[in-house]
Amino acid sequence: MKAIIPVAGMGTRLRPHTHTCPKVLFPVAGKPIVAHILDELVRLNFDEVTFIIGYKGDMIHDFIKKNYSFKANFVEQEKMLGLGHAISLAKKYHYDDDDVFIVLGDTVFEADIKTCFENNVSALGVQEVADPRRFGVVVLDEKNRIKQLIEKPEEPVSNLAIVGLYYIKQPKLLFDCLDKMIEQNIRTKSEYQLTDALQMMIADGYEMTVFKIDGWYDCGKKETVLQTNMELLELLDEEKKLPPPQAYPDSIIIPPVAIHPTAKITNSVIGPHVTVSENTVINTSLIRNSVIGENCELKSLLLEESLVGDNCRVSGDMRSLNIGDSSELSFTKK
Repeated sequence: MKAIIPVAGMGTRLRPHTHTCPKVLFPVAGKPIVAHILDELVRLNFDEVTFIIGYKGDMIHDFIKKNYSFKANFVEQEKMLGLGHAISLAKKYHYDDDDVFIVLGDTVFEADIKTCFENNVSALGVQEVADPRRFGVVVLDEKNRIKQLIEKPEEPVSNLAIVGLYYIKQPKLLFDCLDKMIEQNIRTKSEYQLTDALQMMIADGYEMTVFKIDGWYDCGKKETVLQTNMELLELLDEEKKLPPPQAYPDSIIIPPVAIHPTAKITNSVIGPHVTVSENTVINTSLIRNSVIGENCELKSLLLEESLVGDNCRVSGDMRSLNIGDSSELSFTKK
């Protein structure tokens, strides 16, 4: 099985962290966002993945090569012209494949996608949402087949949001539609949209259905990253997939947490819902509902609902933080 994963976006809503790190490498529930996706693909025996890279693509390339053994292709999207344009760049690798699975690089999901592959029909992952105006949505006919796809409708016509998972049979038909869309400069909201190409396929009689997912976790901005970190830690703990943290004799660890074994924690209370990355040192602190990057030093803190980038130094007081890499803060009382 083969996959296409677009990871070229700049992640502007997650700044300052994306000034120095691509969004898909930001840690959530113990590992980078994209690793949650790739580990699931490895479990399902995917043997080839094409990454559409752009902003800080060299960091993504190095992470993939260091941590995964499947065949990995890398294509650069030099201009951000939309998701449809990004997927079109994978044509040389997947045009003649029998099928392909497209998953957005920041879409952490929980779903039985193996069953979807076995049904032998193209299908899009969907989830019911309260405000469909923020998403691309699908409209179904009486046989549960897709009859229309609409990108971020101003007037709600369906509450089934497209969540970034696309199983495509005969991908050459998709690539042909993408080429046609780009040649004719068919854009929605100034971009070449994947949903427009899929709609062209449906209009030509191509059968497509949906599969509902069990969980869909957004990692677009600080608040949703913290929510995703919390929900994934709860889920992984419930499924017994979180390694138990090592013992810290003078500290209290309140699960669920994901603490890298190289982290050093003394005289502190950590958790619940905390990710601590490798080589980070925490002393005399209380931290909950937060994500802490690599090689940090935190001292004398009461910290919650915070994102702390790599190589940060923070000490002294209770705060909610959102600081990027290589920051240094010291809170002192006058």
